[in-house]
Amino acid sequence: MMQTEQQPQHQNQLTVQNSGSLSFSSHLSKEDEEISKSALSTFRAKEEEIERKKMEVREKVQLQLGRVEEETKRLASIREELEALADPMRKEVAVVRKKIDAVNKELKPLGHTCQKKEREYKEALEAFNEKNKEKVQLITKLMELVSESERLRMKKLEELSKNID
Repeated sequence: MMQTEQQPQHQNQLTVQNSGSLSFSSHLSKEDEEISKSALSTFRAKEEEIERKKMEVREKVQLQLGRVEEETKRLASIREELEALADPMRKEVAVVRKKIDAVNKELKPLGHTCQKKEREYKEALEAFNEKNKEKVQLITKLMELVSESERLRMKKLEELSKNID
């Protein structure tokens, strides 16, 4: 309907352009009519060509959409397979991680206990070594005293022995 309304206007404009006059004439000469028909058929041919190209592009788009859908399905299938493969491993990893966490919880107080015992051991070892050193000093003192005592007694005995003689 739009084309039929546009055609008379188009024809009138062609008349103006081709005849060189500025007035719109509703009567067309044969030459003008042929030019109008030629222009109209050219216009229709171009419209048909545009429509045909439009259909070709639409078909190409549909083909591309079909390929995209196929690729989407293929990728979704691959993703599902990957998730299926990862699922058992993920469960095992989660179990192992939970066990590690539990062991870490047990290790923490044990570590504190070890550090405490280590400090106690060092303190006890230091006290032991201190007492041992004190003992060695006392033994050394005792040996000196015993030696001095023996020397003094021997001297006394010698004096007594000289006095007897």
